[in-house]
Amino acid sequence: MSRSATATIHLGALRANLVRVRALAEGAKVMAVVKADAYGHGLERCARALTDADAFGVASIADGLRLRAAGHRQRIVVLSGPDAASDLAEMRRLRLEAVIHHDSQLAMLEAEHGGEPLKVWLNLDTGMHRLGFAPERARELHARLVALPAVDKAIVLMTHFASSDEFDSDQTARQTQCFLGATHGLPGERALSNSAALLGWPEARGEWVRVGGLLYGLSVAEGKTGADVGFQPAMTLTTRLVAINQVKRGERVGYGAAYECPEDMPVGVAAIGYGDGYPRSARSGTPVRVGDAPAAVSGRVSMDLLTLDLRQAPAARVGDTVTLWGPALPAEAIAEHAGTIAYELTCGVTRRVLFTEDGV
Repeated sequence: MSRSATATIHLGALRANLVRVRALAEGAKVMAVVKADAYGHGLERCARALTDADAFGVASIADGLRLRAAGHRQRIVVLSGPDAASDLAEMRRLRLEAVIHHDSQLAMLEAEHGGEPLKVWLNLDTGMHRLGFAPERARELHARLVALPAVDKAIVLMTHFASSDEFDSDQTARQTQCFLGATHGLPGERALSNSAALLGWPEARGEWVRVGGLLYGLSVAEGKTGADVGFQPAMTLTTRLVAINQVKRGERVGYGAAYECPEDMPVGVAAIGYGDGYPRSARSGTPVRVGDAPAAVSGRVSMDLLTLDLRQAPAARVGDTVTLWGPALPAEAIAEHAGTIAYELTCGVTRRVLFTEDGV
């Protein structure tokens, strides 16, 4: 059986989302975060659509190399910085910028004997407790970095929020105040806000915002979709209906006989499964669309196939388009049924899915 699963990337949506981010940023520069292959949407194609961003944020030097090879001249920031001393020369060659978050990285820089000044972002841990230096060391670290001839003097000061999607929590306000206090009087631009903070914490704006999920039209707050806050989904995942079976009341469907038909009913089979990145954890009742009609997962997701309750889609025919998520069916709805987040869905689409684009 040939595979028909297709992920269509909406380039116009990416551009529109960047325009909306700029409006919300109120003059702050925008770093478009394109790590994890642009959240599963394709690094090169998304960077091409997001060329108006002031910088790209990546997780690895390899991603920076891909962007430079594609001709992008924007600032590119490696969000976890160098892993080894040898990385520094490669970062300079590619004109990448390094987030410095640990004493081991500082030691790499201090061991250098010259070289073109490297642009550095100094990451302070104000409460995430993942990466970053203790805030009370901000002045010491800034002074040490400025003293190094191989480091650019224009150091950007940054932090990362743990709970910026919880708009009724005081965690982000406390982190913001910690950061502002620790960096008071130090020269340099500030970078605090991620996607959620851009929406809910204007006092944390700074001179830079680092935006990922919103650019792809994905929700950054529980109980809301990206569309709810004015962003357009940038991916539609579809496949084809390859069979329709009439199954009697009381008969069971799929592996483990996990779904019992409540009545005589049509059960569709769609050519997609967890081998394509559709979540195996999606429960019976997870919504899909067959053509323009609603349908739902019935039974366990298998590697290659998905069985569907077609009772609300009586006109369904073999060959019809099945939409798994997209503008008409938010990925957030599928994520909720699967016990995960929309980011994981788009990042999880596998290489056997055909990627196409719409828009220029």
